Amino acid sequence: MADHLEASVTLPSDPASVSAARAYVVGTLAEWGLPADTEVSDSIRLIISELATNAVQHTFGQSPTFTVDVALHRDEHLRIGVTDSHPRLPRRLPAAVQQDNGRGLVIIRWLTAECGGRLRIRPTREGGKTISIELPWTVPAQPVTAAGQHEP
Repeated sequence: MADHLEASVTLPSDPASVSAARAYVVGTLAEWGLPADTEVSDSIRLIISELATNAVQHTFGQSPTFTVDVALHRDEHLRIGVTDSHPRLPRRLPAAVQQDNGRGLVIIRWLTAECGGRLRIRPTREGGKTISIELPWTVPAQPVTAAGQHEP
């Protein structure tokens, strides 16, 4: 397996892009050896849904696109980041019991910690931000052939 794998997609800041981001990440990870029907994959699916939703909803039209980056380092560490061009960093808001939204980062942080990882938020040089998760990679990655079969 390669020492470092990377994949990236840029999508419009549109609600339809949330499912596209989710499908892209899950598909990429499946190519790298993570089956789509595992608990870790389910957690990653929810995390990327929350990250992409935040990139669409909380940029107030100031970020026409967002980018999803996926990287696997030495079959040990997985990093998934969502970058948008809106300058405001997320902040924790007090959540009222009746509130329907505002808990996305809490969910992301909790799921990431449950998988043994961490959440990072950092500004970009261009004035936006990247919110990323880093998780231990516990599945030995195997190349997948075009027919979907794992190579020996």
